[in-house]
Amino acid sequence: MRIETDRLIIRSLARDDAAVFAEMARDGSLSDIGFDADCAAWIDDWIKEALALSAQDDAEKDYIACTVCLKRSGTVIGSIGCSYYKDLKQVGITFFIGQSYRKNGFAAESIRAYRDYFFAHYPQKKLIATVRETNTPSWKAIEKCAFRLTETKLYRDQGDDAPLLYRFYECTKGDLRI
Repeated sequence: MRIETDRLIIRSLARDDAAVFAEMARDGSLSDIGFDADCAAWIDDWIKEALALSAQDDAEKDYIACTVCLKRSGTVIGSIGCSYYKDLKQVGITFFIGQSYRKNGFAAESIRAYRDYFFAHYPQKKLIATVRETNTPSWKAIEKCAFRLTETKLYRDQGDDAPLLYRFYECTKGDLRI
């Protein structure tokens, strides 16, 4: 898989991405999405699983992870993809941008590109997003990409020790001109 935007390339995950993702997570800034500071110990297993799931190319199977790179240099700056929420019975967009690359609009640019790819490639008519209330940059990025806030409520996402306040969003294929 390969998507190009003005500044980014979103491509299929590769084994070499493990070291870069682990380095990004060392500062603790990705712990909200499950990449803790010590993820280097398990990231190779995660990459192996993610590659197998991506090969199946089924958005409702579990998750599909892709790599976000700068177009000019090929530098890996984050990840985007989708995850099936079994408890909600819906597919949600997932993403992260490494701390060094934030505040440049890369999250919104990758969200728009993946959202459009998702609706063109998969049969689902709706894509959701769940974002912790405290993660203001992420929910602002989602809101710039035609995702509508549907509710804010306590929710226990995978990896959360207890329910936390989350913002729930949705975007439908009908909302876009694809």
